[in-house]
Parts: sequence; C-alpha cells; structure tokens
Amino acid sequence: MKRIIVAEDSSVIQNLTKKILEIQNYEIIGVKNGKQVLDKLNIEDYDLILLDINMPIMDGMECARAIRGLTDKAKSSIPIIAITGNAKNYSMDDFKEAGIDDYIPKPLNFDNLVDMVNKYTNTNVN
Repeated sequence: MKRIIVAEDSSVIQNLTKKILEIQNYEIIGVKNGKQVLDKLNIEDYDLILLDINMPIMDGMECARAIRGLTDKAKSSIPIIAITGNAKNYSMDDFKEAGIDDYIPKPLNFDNLVDMVNKYTNTNVN
C-alpha cells in the first residue's frame, strides 16, 4: 500500500483528503505543518507528500526545500504536490525551484486530486 503524508493545517481539508484517498487504498498520515513532515520522514518512508503552502511553524515552500536538501536520496526525491489556495502568488517556476513537482489549487477538486496522486505514485486505477 502506498503511503502519503498530507500536510494541511485545516482539519476539514485534511480529513476530506484522507477519506477520499483511503477509499483509493492509500495509507494516509496527516500532519499540521512542515516541521512535522520532516519529523515523519526521519522515521519512516513515504511514496508522496501533499503539502499545503500556507502552514504555521514551517510553510510548504520551506518544507519542500528542506526535503530536497536531505542526504537520504530516496527521501529527498519523494514527489511533492503543493496544495494551495493562492497559487496566483507563485508560478510553476517558483514551485519547481523549491522542489515541488506539481500543485493542486484550492478549493480541491477531488477527481483532480485522485488523478494527480495516482500519477505520482504510479498507481493504475480501473
């Protein structure tokens, strides 16, 4: 089973995302900020990170840069998908520079979310 970290400070969005992806047979670990993402990565392996850009303590851009700077190559190359309500503040180049592979705008379109997660985890859906 593919394991995904959902880093999102909104409990509503985190819970909805978790339910949608669990139905698709993903194991979801929810955290509230970028520091917690790094803490989780230190202990376990994951297949994908869904990263809210605006979070307290450590935001998504800073977290993505920290992940890309990890010495463990497997962990530093995990696909990262940004989730953001203000994508207009960032260009795809900004995301790429931070090490983010792709992004999904808020409000979340859950079909789009599932398609993107499947794409980055190489999961085939019937």
